[in-house]
Amino acid sequence: MSKRTIVTMPGDGIGRAVLEAALRVLDAAGFEADYVEADIGWEFWKSEGNPLPERTIELIKKHKIALFGAITSKPKDDAMAELNPGLQNKGYVYASPIVNLRQHFGLDVCMRPCHTYKGNPLNFIRRGGDGSIEEPEVDVVIFRQNTEGLYSGIEWSDPPENVMEALRSHPKFKKNFGDTPKNEISISTRVFTKKAVGRILKASFEYARKNGYKSVTVCEKPNVLRETSGMMYKMAKEMQKTEYPEIELWNTNVDAQMMWLTKNPETYGVIVAGNLFGDIISDGFAGLIGGLGFACSAQYNPESGIGVFEPTHGSAPKYADYPISIVNPIAMIESACMMLDFIGEKAIAKKVRNAVAKVVQEGKVRTYDMLKMTGKADVVEKGAASTDEMADAIIANL
Repeated sequence: MSKRTIVTMPGDGIGRAVLEAALRVLDAAGFEADYVEADIGWEFWKSEGNPLPERTIELIKKHKIALFGAITSKPKDDAMAELNPGLQNKGYVYASPIVNLRQHFGLDVCMRPCHTYKGNPLNFIRRGGDGSIEEPEVDVVIFRQNTEGLYSGIEWSDPPENVMEALRSHPKFKKNFGDTPKNEISISTRVFTKKAVGRILKASFEYARKNGYKSVTVCEKPNVLRETSGMMYKMAKEMQKTEYPEIELWNTNVDAQMMWLTKNPETYGVIVAGNLFGDIISDGFAGLIGGLGFACSAQYNPESGIGVFEPTHGSAPKYADYPISIVNPIAMIESACMMLDFIGEKAIAKKVRNAVAKVVQEGKVRTYDMLKMTGKADVVEKGAASTDEMADAIIANL
């Protein structure tokens, strides 16, 4: 049988360091694959005016599975200032390549698990009623609709007249903004469709059923965003009643949910939300299990089988130039495990996760974040494990 080919996209900043660490772990765990590197990120925006070249699209289309490191995105004016002078004023507009990748391939199901590792010094603790210290075990999986909502990219500054005409047809816009000059208005739209909402709800309920979770929580804002959040909650109620009656359906407002994170995080199981709120709530839960160094994700299209797997942290460019990489690779390694699950290599994924758990619990090898150090170039000299040393420790425990 021929080896599977995996597209690797280091991206920007620390992306290459964590991706290379994850690939070493996969090799040591016995996963056999061919890897082909694809171009994506800030350097290709600057040199080509396109951070997601068509050649990368074609590679993913051909091989279907990709591991992604990290991306740098900057505001509109900063992006234009860094574009190659020969490409200036030629109509190039920067857009996040990872958002474009999601929309191009319809990777609308985003899954972000947040699980406590025993022994992690960064785990959330709270004080019990008797004054004791409690460390609740967090086991939450967030399903985030990945291609619509406020990240759909349908935006205007100084909107064209036909857009303004449509907006003025709404009585609330006319009342509150009717006297505002259109060159003083910026608009970002929040678009939900029944097809995409149905798919993310289906994915969350199916995951809950297959993995023994007792509840699915819709985390939106239907009391204010009545049309979009309201549609998601209404569809969830119908789906739960007709297809998943054994699973409890809970409804929380995103602002209240953020408050409850530190009250009873162990209560929640599967959570489903739109794009922005899913982004927020997953980072909130990630903070309870150690931060972005432990936050992994998968994004996939259930119909095409195309999947991209990435840590949720950014590119941290200030760390990329250190002579020794200091960043925690566990989020990238966990993302690689999600890839293994997706392609049916569950035994290898389990072996890797067990090795990670053992390293964390033993506490002999800890990166600077786990030691609560400030991320400076000298942390390795002060006892923190480097990126490669953490990967070595995981490999030793396979």
